[in-house]
Amino acid sequence: MTATLPTAPRRTVFPFTAIVGQEEMKLALLLNVIDPKLGGVMIMGDRGTGKSTTIRALADLLPEIEVVAEDPYNSHPSDPELMSNEVRDRIARGETPAIGRAKVQMVDLPLGATEDRVCGTIDIEKALSEGVKAFEPGLLAKANRGILYVDEVNLLDDHLVDVLLDSAASGWNTVEREGVSIRHPARFVLVGSGNPEEGELRPQLLDRFGMSVEVRTVKDPELRVQVVEQRSTFDQNPQSFLDRYAGEQDSLQARIVAAQTLLPTVELDYDLRVKISEVCSELDIDGLRGDIVTNRAAKALTAFEGRSEVTLEDIQRIVAPCLRHRLRKDPLESVDSGAKVAKVFCRVFGLPEPTDTSAFSLVS
Repeated sequence: MTATLPTAPRRTVFPFTAIVGQEEMKLALLLNVIDPKLGGVMIMGDRGTGKSTTIRALADLLPEIEVVAEDPYNSHPSDPELMSNEVRDRIARGETPAIGRAKVQMVDLPLGATEDRVCGTIDIEKALSEGVKAFEPGLLAKANRGILYVDEVNLLDDHLVDVLLDSAASGWNTVEREGVSIRHPARFVLVGSGNPEEGELRPQLLDRFGMSVEVRTVKDPELRVQVVEQRSTFDQNPQSFLDRYAGEQDSLQARIVAAQTLLPTVELDYDLRVKISEVCSELDIDGLRGDIVTNRAAKALTAFEGRSEVTLEDIQRIVAPCLRHRLRKDPLESVDSGAKVAKVFCRVFGLPEPTDTSAFSLVS
């Protein structure tokens, strides 16, 4: 028997389907929800372009998940990879933990957060005196099976960024203090945002994000008016505004669930996989993360569109967001990194030289 866990009153969130523009950012986020192993999204762009609003809207859009009741890690009731050790031990002893349903968590990491606040703390005194592992879970525990959002990630301490990226990649967080070790699941979609004017992220860290998108302030006056009117209407009567978009929200939610179900069956032809690796090699990208993420993102996009076989066009749409942030920076290079990816892609796949890069956008 499942029950909806009692939660604190949730504030009304602007609906995801009502957000005007920023299509590439929205699709990149959806692909990472469909396949959380993509490695997250780095969003760079101007202030006031709806980054935080979009991420909160995404978390609110997602369907409720089954969790073990009263478990601080949002443990999955049946998947050992998403279970805390305590829940595993209970199941091993023959217990059947109570199951509840909960909204997907969206955890906002404060810029001044300490490592203890992020990873959790161990009460050494209690551990030594009472012989129990007294652990106070941190933000990574709360974010398990949810979304962890780091605004101004380029201003965050490099050590903390390393911790976040390691947890996002492995799906586990380990805390060790004075010989006492605690390990818990921490599988989440990592979303970082920043403004390039406030400093660049180190290439070694930037490479750890699965995808990278750039957002710009809308220039079209009519579109700007539409954004302002949407926001004003929402602020005046949130419930009425939510009701208006309820059908679109439900439809997109169903599409995400269908894509998650379809994803394991999606096929990517061997020849296309070889060409993807050839593109990465030609671009002189370090390591194999670029190859892996491009393969996974192409499959996620194919599943989102309800198909089971990846096409060249699917790869063409996702290759720039998957690779452009992995290129080595050359201060003398005047060509945009996305354009460079597009040029090499066309050469490897035997396509005509691109006159514009619109085909190399997530938005078809």
